[in-house]
Amino acid sequence: MIFDMEDNTAISFANVGARYDDNAREVLSDVSFNISSGAFYFLSGASGAGKTTLLRLIYQLHRPCRGQIKLFGRITNEMSRDEIAKLRHKMAIVFQEYSLLSHMSVFDNVALPLRVRGISESKIKKLVSKTLEWVGLAKYADANPKTLSGGQQQRVSVARAIIIQPAILLADEPTGNLDDENASRLMELFIQMNKTFGTTIILATHSTKLMETYKFPVIHVENHRVSFMNNRATTPRQTTTNTNTATTQAKVWRGPKPQNYFAELSKQFDDIGNT
Repeated sequence: MIFDMEDNTAISFANVGARYDDNAREVLSDVSFNISSGAFYFLSGASGAGKTTLLRLIYQLHRPCRGQIKLFGRITNEMSRDEIAKLRHKMAIVFQEYSLLSHMSVFDNVALPLRVRGISESKIKKLVSKTLEWVGLAKYADANPKTLSGGQQQRVSVARAIIIQPAILLADEPTGNLDDENASRLMELFIQMNKTFGTTIILATHSTKLMETYKFPVIHVENHRVSFMNNRATTPRQTTTNTNTATTQAKVWRGPKPQNYFAELSKQFDDIGNT
């Protein structure tokens, strides 16, 4: 996927403020930053600090009360609803509430964004089946989301988000309800999305363990302000620094190799684009 961007900047905030009521105090104040295309950031901060608000601003679910937001080099402040809708086709978001449609099966929930884009049903079947297999839910394709556990519903939500191969992926505590094995599976999937597709990823988390294991830089929200921390590296920690952690990850990792999955998925998306 190729989008027009200024200086390879995917997301740009300039003196942005956000509030939910006209007379209320700003949830976020004077937020300014640029995030390059293909970057991977954790988003940290206490509950209520404004992490979800920041994600909502990026996804254009909430408009700033002041300042300017640019996505893919385009100023969003004065965009129409139709223009915003087209912009969102380049992004995906995973919220804590899952936002699954209970009148649809797991398969149909994941297939929905592809159907909106007019993809043929034969290709949808292949893509959805492979994505559900990857997140460990292939046998639940025909199930109603309400019958699944919270962690399983979260994986359905993630599958629905990643299947469109977004340029920007926003995730609000996607591993919060998952055990270590499934959290590891999802993190490796996000990492391979970032590496293979160049997806810009911002992943909100309260997990110190997650941030210590995968050494991506951190966007920290505190006292209505946003700061950036290097977190000592921009790639997952190597096995030489912590043998115990590396051994644990090797034990919990199961399923197809992520690079093989993404190479195959990427090829299918290329095939879709050429038909």
